[in-house]
Amino acid sequence: MIPRLMLAHSRDRTATRVEEPAPITPDKAESFAVNLLEWEADRALLEVEALMSAGQDIRSIFLDLLAPAARKLGVLWEEDECDFVEVTMGLWRLQEVMREIASRTPPVERAMQAPARALFSPIPGDQHGFGALMIDEVFARAGWESEALIDPQRRELLSVISRKPFDLVGLTVTNDCPSSALQSLIRAIRTVSSNPQTCVMIGGRMVNANPGIADEVGADGTANDAFAALELAEQMVAKTGLVLNPT
Repeated sequence: MIPRLMLAHSRDRTATRVEEPAPITPDKAESFAVNLLEWEADRALLEVEALMSAGQDIRSIFLDLLAPAARKLGVLWEEDECDFVEVTMGLWRLQEVMREIASRTPPVERAMQAPARALFSPIPGDQHGFGALMIDEVFARAGWESEALIDPQRRELLSVISRKPFDLVGLTVTNDCPSSALQSLIRAIRTVSSNPQTCVMIGGRMVNANPGIADEVGADGTANDAFAALELAEQMVAKTGLVLNPT
């Protein structure tokens, strides 16, 4: 009797074991990006829904599919394999998919005990704004009062920062940018900010290739992706005393 019970218990554990979904490969992300040039947003959403039904979580969808797809669209444009309108439409469809998936996903647990405000933006002159939008979605799901600017002028960016007391300003740097220009922008942000304790974080392709530039230009930190940025940001902002503020 005992061996039979052990065998039945073993079968029950085997039956309930959940297999890990196959990883989203770079080839899959590139193919998705190319299809975005022709697919409507609804068709692209069906593709993502199928991946999530197969067990992919939002982190994998964001980091392994949507972010690489956005980079691929940028490469297609830079290499003149498609025109500006095609890339713009592809990125718009990508943004629609991202927002729809984010809206369906339960918010993540927050370490912060009080609301925090964040602004995300590509550096002025950098037209790749998808990264800022993705980070904005991740922070919003975590309960932050988050907003994003797309392709802002320097004056517009600084004006917004001067009028609203952001606890965090996140800058994405995709294209090559002189460190002196980035340093000057961060200094200006600290000068005009209506919150004297504003933390400044930088990220993006250029920064990931040279993480040491964060210290060089006077940023408070950097992270490889949006989810790592959220974890670091909550640690940084908590040190300013925001955690003690009333909700």
